[in-house]
Amino acid sequence: MLNLNNLHRTVLLGSMLLLPFTASAQSSAAAAIDYSDKDTWLCRPDNLNACATDLTATVVVADGSLTREEFAHNPNAAIDCFYIYPTVSRDLTPNSDMNAGPEEMNVISAQFARMGSECRLFAPLYRQLTLTALRANMAGGAQQMAADRELGYNDVANAWNYYLENHNQGRGVILMGHSQGSGVLARLIASEIEGKPVQQQIVSAMLLGTNVQVPKNALSGGTFKQMPLCQSGSETGCIIAYASFRSDIPPPPNSLFGRGTADTVNACTNPARLAKGSNELHAYLSNNTAEGASSAPPGPWTNNGAAIDTPYVRVPGLLSVECVSSERVSFLEVTVNADPDDPRTDVISGDVMANGVVNAGWGLHLIDVNLAMGDLVNIAGQQAKAWQAR
Repeated sequence: MLNLNNLHRTVLLGSMLLLPFTASAQSSAAAAIDYSDKDTWLCRPDNLNACATDLTATVVVADGSLTREEFAHNPNAAIDCFYIYPTVSRDLTPNSDMNAGPEEMNVISAQFARMGSECRLFAPLYRQLTLTALRANMAGGAQQMAADRELGYNDVANAWNYYLENHNQGRGVILMGHSQGSGVLARLIASEIEGKPVQQQIVSAMLLGTNVQVPKNALSGGTFKQMPLCQSGSETGCIIAYASFRSDIPPPPNSLFGRGTADTVNACTNPARLAKGSNELHAYLSNNTAEGASSAPPGPWTNNGAAIDTPYVRVPGLLSVECVSSERVSFLEVTVNADPDDPRTDVISGDVMANGVVNAGWGLHLIDVNLAMGDLVNIAGQQAKAWQAR
């Protein structure tokens, strides 16, 4: 659990959620970043950097027994993954600098590095809107900060073009992002990819923790003109998108995520169903804190006090999901399959808290990616095989 005052190295607020989808009247005059410099990337195959992290997990099954799960990158991965991270920077300026802090390094570990079992990894630094600006603009009044709304997008577009010209060499690529990162990628797809030859190289786009709109009873249209929602784990050229909420705390009418419009619904693709045909989540949960927040560590994973020293924990069978839709919202509903009679924990952390109360409008946004990390890797593997077999 975390306090809203310490919020969230992974989100955009209010109207800022719409920012990456619309051009700003404020055109950036800042100098372009030289993405030939390896230090402008959090991950690149010739400099794994933040992706060279410990991803060891402890598997905690229902009877409380523990096993250790190691991780290894695949140096011969057939496809690439290009990732844009969420709002994490705690720089004191409206836009971040290009120096990676612990927050950028940590979010790579939580949300992206594990894709290295199926992809070559590319994750550029970019001058995103910072948490400082978000908090100031939430407070309003004289504290508001004017951020350069084009700067981060221009950086990502330049990094993408550098990647295409110098690293891609005709390979398939998965686009992956969360929150602000997903919004930036959505704009990149609409502006630079759809309808252009490079669209044929898009294995999929995993746009997590954002609002992607499609017409009612349709798989394409809305946010994107051509790319449809994925219907199977081996389909390529498609979109995976969802926003997660607890089954017992559904999105309220003022929810930031999950809401459609008069003519569209918010996209929900079930990553567990795509990965393996069931609703059981293959989650990798943090063993330290709710990702992207200053909060107490999660409670014990078992009631017998067994020590767990790995950075991540798997809890097979504890979490299941399904896409739930109504006239108002469409979201990924997460159920905790608690059993008070077994020794394993019956709770997970990940809610945004305000004054000790769950802020229902955020859902489980903080752990959108962690909840389905194993399933997303599984899908990437299926899509890689399908890409090679085209």
